[in-house]
Amino acid sequence: MDETIHLNAGSIPATPFVIPGATGEFRIQILNEDQSRGVVTTIVHLPPGGEIPAHKHQAGSEMHYVLEGDLNDSGQFYGPGGFLTHAAGQVHGPHSSRNGARVLTVQQWQSKDGQFDFEPA
Repeated sequence: MDETIHLNAGSIPATPFVIPGATGEFRIQILNEDQSRGVVTTIVHLPPGGEIPAHKHQAGSEMHYVLEGDLNDSGQFYGPGGFLTHAAGQVHGPHSSRNGARVLTVQQWQSKDGQFDFEPA
């Protein structure tokens, strides 16, 4: 079996993404969530004024790279090119965006069958 994934992210539809306690209509493009092929890779679309409450993930670390827009993480603001990472079990957030953002997110295995490792803090 070919373990390589070849795709154009623009060809992946952004679908509704329900995040516990979040405000706003978030969307997500899932580029890879096959554990056998490595980490979970997504593009999260934050709406203008959207907010994700402080939370943690027990199953693994996560990394965020701001592709466009603005991301506020616990009072620290990031624009395009901004990068942040959080270790497993580390409380982070709240995350918000004034004008909307698209954020490339890479996580260790944190979802299975649509169930995400997300624990509000």
